[in-house]
Amino acid sequence: MRLVLAVPGDLSAPTGGYAYARKLLAHLPAQGVAVTHLALPGGFPDPSSDDLARTATLLAQVPEDAVLLVDGLAYGALPPTVIRAARRPVAALVHHPLGYETGLSPQRAASLVAGERAALALASRVVATSRYTVRLLAAEFGVAPERIAVAEPGTPPSPRVAPRPGPHVRLLAVGTVSPRKGYDVLVRALATLADLDWSLTIAGSLDRAPECCAALRDQIAASPLRDRIALAGAVTPEALDRLYAEADLAVSASLFEGYGMALTEALARGLPLVATRGGAAAETVPAGAGLTVPPGDVPALAAALRGLIADPARRAGAAAASWAAGQRLPDWPDTAAAIAAFLRTPA
Repeated sequence: MRLVLAVPGDLSAPTGGYAYARKLLAHLPAQGVAVTHLALPGGFPDPSSDDLARTATLLAQVPEDAVLLVDGLAYGALPPTVIRAARRPVAALVHHPLGYETGLSPQRAASLVAGERAALALASRVVATSRYTVRLLAAEFGVAPERIAVAEPGTPPSPRVAPRPGPHVRLLAVGTVSPRKGYDVLVRALATLADLDWSLTIAGSLDRAPECCAALRDQIAASPLRDRIALAGAVTPEALDRLYAEADLAVSASLFEGYGMALTEALARGLPLVATRGGAAAETVPAGAGLTVPPGDVPALAAALRGLIADPARRAGAAAASWAAGQRLPDWPDTAAAIAAFLRTPA
């Protein structure tokens, strides 16, 4: 089978969605899929008229014998005229709906949801990255369940991080600095824990949402705990491995996740977790592996963090449950196999 994977923007960008695309390109050939990357304009999900015209031309040039799979960052923002211009079946890869991004005006969110609903109505089939997203697309976007398949992101096996009794507890939060990740909520929660011995490293791109990043820097600078919080920015895979190995507790304050790859990376290493239940994250974090709280709830997040920072035995128990759950996670060859099998099935 030939497959063209169309992805907008810079494929090397350090986000979960782009990492997913890179892994598919690397692992689909082992599933008998001759896969090619098609670079779409980088303006999505807010494409200009030129971006849309260029995209229509590129999609129309895909060979007739190839399956066309378009990443949701672009697909959800494609007008029906552009999808039809491809003159062929078009499949969509959905990480999470575009209109569910935090920080959008109500009008913009509604427009994105309406546009994505219209686009998905034209998709020959849809690959979603979590069971939560499958249910969401069926219930809220009108996608027939038989046209959707789930292909969770892979999580490679990693060395176990042995629990440490402390007293200093190193917290690690991984993910792009953007409104949806809730780092402002996390800093506010930590401000109530000055009596405990902790430090926080935030590892994630600082240039995807410049205004959000600037506000976070100001918030940290104004805090009496500013010396305990480090913004590491986007880091190499090797540096991220070191940060995980040095961490005692993984934390996510995200308001919504289509899956939560940083959460499963922590599980694969046996790190205890404190995470919000936004979107698919409620299902990604298994019972016993840590504590989960409602998204945006500062007191609840602070209480959960206190409960694990202050109690080494409780952290160790959560770490054991995290490690056990991490050993059951799919790896990238499993993800690629699921997508290959689904796309081979007649629509």
